[in-house]
Order: sequence, then structure tokens, then C-alpha cells
Amino acid sequence: MTTAMGAALRRIQLGNALSAFGNGFTVPFLFVYVARVRDLGANTAGVVLATFAVAALAVLPFIGRLIDRRGPLSVAVAGAIAAAVGSMGLGLAASEPLVIAAAGVLGAGIAAIQPALATLIVWCSTPVTRSRAFATQFFLGNLGLGVGGLLGGLLVDTSAASSFVRLFAIDAVMFLALATAVATVRLERTPVFDDPVPSADGQLGGAGGWRALLGNRAMVQLCVLGFTMFFACYGQFESGLSAFAVDVARISPSMLGVALAANTAAIVLAQFVVLKLVERRRRSRVIALVGLVWTVAWFAAGAAGLVPGGQAVGITAIISAYALFGLGEAMLSPTVAPLVADLAPASALGQYNSAFALVKQLALAVGPAVGGLMAGAGLYGAYIVALIICSLGITALALRLGKRLTPQQDNPLRAIAGAAVPAPRAASSDEVITAA
Repeated sequence: MTTAMGAALRRIQLGNALSAFGNGFTVPFLFVYVARVRDLGANTAGVVLATFAVAALAVLPFIGRLIDRRGPLSVAVAGAIAAAVGSMGLGLAASEPLVIAAAGVLGAGIAAIQPALATLIVWCSTPVTRSRAFATQFFLGNLGLGVGGLLGGLLVDTSAASSFVRLFAIDAVMFLALATAVATVRLERTPVFDDPVPSADGQLGGAGGWRALLGNRAMVQLCVLGFTMFFACYGQFESGLSAFAVDVARISPSMLGVALAANTAAIVLAQFVVLKLVERRRRSRVIALVGLVWTVAWFAAGAAGLVPGGQAVGITAIISAYALFGLGEAMLSPTVAPLVADLAPASALGQYNSAFALVKQLALAVGPAVGGLMAGAGLYGAYIVALIICSLGITALALRLGKRLTPQQDNPLRAIAGAAVPAPRAASSDEVITAA
């Protein structure tokens, strides 16, 4: 990796951390802000939260091709500006139509940012450094979100709408900081790549397009695996799991904040320790291990409502479950995103990153709905069993995916001597940029 690439990567990581820091000021308080501070009711607050997912689902099918055609820099900048406008709009809007419209703009902007930043990180890293680059992004994002949430809690005042305007203004400024950081990135040249890494069946994923992507069996299997992972973890934090903790484990809502803090702490404290343990191991095996870790987490959550011993046992079990989820997340950050990059043809990298982001959004839309419905019906036993099965399914799907991956895709650090991951070459000179 060249000095210029390292400087560009640090600038991108800084912008990502600042935007996450800004998100921390608003995300934990959005429902309360819309429902109570703006006095628009819980139904409108629910519609606003759903609008984020709908906007992302509407934008992501097209963002990937735009990234591949226009480049990730311009898409990331445009997305960050749109997110800043949407965030500031949320802070100023006082009517239902304006709040929903602002949420749509914010959701679309964030949806554009995610695959664009992932593509930039790939451009600015090598197969040797890529896992660490994505792990760092995840670490800084969670750290920024956690610190922002703590500071936001000190500034918020539910009796004064002006305090929320301040929070959304901070969020908007941080998105603009991201736009500035990305806009000032200077790459040596736009990469021109050789052929992509071949899949296990010897086929090269053709350039661009959904048909070509769906023809890549390894990528399709990874998307199915990704949907299961996001459904079984992130999709349950704010719906079924929190409802189970309050209704069955009988812990106070305030302790859910402690549990979420334990989740963030596990990620922040374990990320680089975990990275050293997993970066030289087969990615499919690491993901399979995550399924087992999350299976234990769901057993711990279930024990919170079944094992006698009072509230202390319930609190300990729920906090342990959230911490175990965080440990699993720390294991995924250096494995899944780099794997998407190594499965993608170079000319369709944005498309693949966007497709995987779309899968994540689908899971985050379906997961809370399913969890909420089962919690509303009181089917908590079935709910825990279903999530245990999903977690075991992650292990099975990961092991199956491993059979389709080449050694270079499954473990690039061990196979790097074989030069299986091609380096890009300068378009009109001998100057080389390493990216994939």
C-alpha cells in the first residue's frame, strides 16, 4: 500500500468516525423526538423509522451501478450532503409530511454513503490490509456512535424542541465533515484492474448488472448468509429482544441502555484482539463460529426468562447476551465486507457492495417486524427457539459457503504468496496502485 493510499484511507476513516459520532446524537432519541417533542404520536414515529428502510430499499438497487460508473468519491459526497440536509430537516420540521420527507432524504443519503465508503476502503487497501481496514471502520463507527449517544443524552431536554434542533444540527455538521473529508481524498490514479478473482467453479463474475451478480453463486450464498445474520442480530435489538427483556426477564427499560452499552463495549474492547485471532483463519470458519457465539447469546437471553433467581439473574443474562452479540459483530467486521470485495469483479465492486447493503436493509426491515409481531402475540418461547435456529443456520450456511470459495477468497493472507488476488495497474503508465 502506497503512502498516498494510506493517507486517503485515514481521511476516509476519520470522516466515517465523525459521521457516526453525529448519528449518536440523534439515533437513540428519534422516536421520542417525533412522538413526544413534536407531538406527532407514536404512529408517526413508527412511520418515520420505517421511512428510513423504505428510502434505503428504493435507492440501493441503483447506487451500485452509479458508483461503478461515476466513482465512489462523488457518490459518497452526494450522499453525505443529502444526509446532512435530511438530518437538519428533521430538526426543523414540525409537521408530519415534513418529518417523513426529511427522514426519506436522510435514509437515502445514508444508503448511498455505505457502499460508496466500502468501495473506497477497498480501493485504498490491499488483500493484506483489507481486513484491518474494515475492522477499523467498524471500531471507529461504534466508538463514535457510543460517545455521541452519551453526549447527546447530556444535551437532550424533552421539554424543549430547541435542544433537539441542536442535536440534529450537530448530526448535519458531522455529515458535512464526512463530505469534506471524502472530497479532499486524493488517489494517485483511478484504478484499472486485471481480471477478478475466479470463483470455485472457475467462472469470472462478468462485469456489472444484477443478472451477472445473481449468476455468481458464491455471492448469492453470501447474501443469503448475510440476511440471516442481520435478521438474527441487528434486526432484533430494538424489537423482539428488547420486548423479551422487559416483559419476560422483567428488567427495567433503563437497563436496556446498559445492555446496549455492553454491546458497544464488547466491540470496542475486543475488536483488535479478535482481529489478530481471526485474520489468518478461513473467513467461512470465522463466520461459522459467529453463529455458535450467537446461539449461546440467545440461550443466555432465554435463560433470563426461564431460570429462577430474580431480577439480578435476568439482568446478568440479558447484558451477557448483548455482549456476546458484540463479540460476534467484532468477528464479522474483518471477514464479511472483505469477502464481498474479493468476490466482486473489479468493474462491479460498487454493485456488489450495494447489493450486500440492500440485503442488510431487507433484514433490518423484516427482522423488527417479525420480532415485534411475535412479541405482541406473546410467543416468546417460539421467538427464542426461532432465533437459536437462525444462529445455527448461520453456522451451516457459512460452512457451505466455504466449500464454494477459493483458498484465496477464504484466506487471502495465507494465499498471498500465490498472487491470486490481482493488483490494479495504472491506465497509461507504469505507476501502480494496489487495490482490489
